[in-house]
Amino acid sequence: MKKLFFGILTVLLVSCDEKPQGEFELTGTTSGIDNGTVLYLDHVSTNSLIDSAVVQNNTFSFNTRLTSSPDQVVLRTKDYSHYRFLWLENNPMLFNQTQSDFRRANVTGSETENLAQNLQKGLDSLPRQEHQKREMEFVEDNPNSIVSAKMLAVYVTTWGKEKTKELFDNFSEENRNSEYGKKISKYIELNKDPDIGEQFADFEMKDINGNLQKLSDLKGKAVLLEFWASWCGPCRKENPNLVKTYEEFNPKGFEIFAVSLDEDETSWKKAVETDSLNWEHVSDLAGSANEAKLIYGVHGIPDNFLINEKGFIIGRNLRGEKLDEKLTELLK
Repeated sequence: MKKLFFGILTVLLVSCDEKPQGEFELTGTTSGIDNGTVLYLDHVSTNSLIDSAVVQNNTFSFNTRLTSSPDQVVLRTKDYSHYRFLWLENNPMLFNQTQSDFRRANVTGSETENLAQNLQKGLDSLPRQEHQKREMEFVEDNPNSIVSAKMLAVYVTTWGKEKTKELFDNFSEENRNSEYGKKISKYIELNKDPDIGEQFADFEMKDINGNLQKLSDLKGKAVLLEFWASWCGPCRKENPNLVKTYEEFNPKGFEIFAVSLDEDETSWKKAVETDSLNWEHVSDLAGSANEAKLIYGVHGIPDNFLINEKGFIIGRNLRGEKLDEKLTELLK
């Protein structure tokens, strides 16, 4: 994760015909950060660098340009020991860490950031198990805020299609047309959320060699539709068990169709080779926006669906001995 700077964000006070839209001066005060420490300002949505600045005497200054307002950024040090997520707007803003840690620095001057800060303060006072309920209430109460659009885009598969559509339908046109709104709309369009006892939902995706493969190409066999990623620790830890299961049951008519939620092709291919995963692998390299993930309503990995020879889903998230027992019964 990345870290955010303390600072004051001020719009350059020049005449309208001289001032480029989205140009800011960001200055601020930090506490306990060494002289010479470099602070980075990154777009959250694209993970791309906007600008950098050097801390001197616990102060810093940015002169940069934003392509949109409001825009969520992260202010952080190189090693991420300090970071702060922040909604920037085309307004003068004050960023001050002197009375808190870096991640809870006080920010003024942005209605969007103020809304996000108030939400976070409310969440901090609640038990973790109540956070999602409060976040859903926030989206319901603030349908015109970009913060709500970002939050709903994150929780679509967790909250499900029906609730997502209900919340999305109340959004302003601007929110529906935002980058987050487009992601939500895509989920609503694609999601089928097939359940145990129902027919599998087919899809087509490129394999590791760039060739299109369909899940339905394996119909007539017992198939484990596996969702994973190279960066997923629990997935990688489970892979040796899955290799043993595949070696035992593949000669009896068992196949694995693995969907990676990776974004980096090199990391994906290296993990397949390193873990000796000798089955079918596909990915659209879209990360959390992977189309198969949206179709099946997957909101955490590892996850899987066991599909029988007739194309019906007969189990979900089966691992180790439970998967072996189900396959023994299915392929006896």
